[in-house]
Amino acid sequence: MSKEIQAMNAATQAMSDHEGKYLTFTLAEEEYGIGILKIREIIGMMPVTTVPQTPDFVKGVINLRGKVIPIVDLRLRFGIEGIDYTERTCIIVVEIASEAGTVQIGIVVDSVSEVLNIRAEDIEATPTFGAKLNTDYILGMAKMEGGVKILLHIDKVLSAEEVGMLQSAA
Repeated sequence: MSKEIQAMNAATQAMSDHEGKYLTFTLAEEEYGIGILKIREIIGMMPVTTVPQTPDFVKGVINLRGKVIPIVDLRLRFGIEGIDYTERTCIIVVEIASEAGTVQIGIVVDSVSEVLNIRAEDIEATPTFGAKLNTDYILGMAKMEGGVKILLHIDKVLSAEEVGMLQSAA
């Protein structure tokens, strides 16, 4: 079998592995999705206690039913200009895999849209933007009638070092 066919088969298998249900949300007019199995809950904005000496994208921590959860503003993490929070702004509590096990963090998004069942044939591999741009945190691009939704690999949105820093902040 030629290397091109093997590469195409590997890419096809990777996309079929990403098939499933995704919670979609907006950030700066763009649509994103996270695999539903990574979502623990969705809550409205609540007071966030700031933690000194953390990066700008770390808003602080919240007390969620007796558990301290670090909060990350996804806009700021992605280098998008921050905005004032509205009544549609919410926190998605996700569970991410880290070297120390699983960690719950809250991510601030502009608004939650819907849960979509995305088929493998609607998912394309992440385009390459050059060697200097890290796109490991993108699972793929879901082609929908209204455009494209960016599917996130939530475990890779933060580096291992950043996850460790969040764990110590909480």
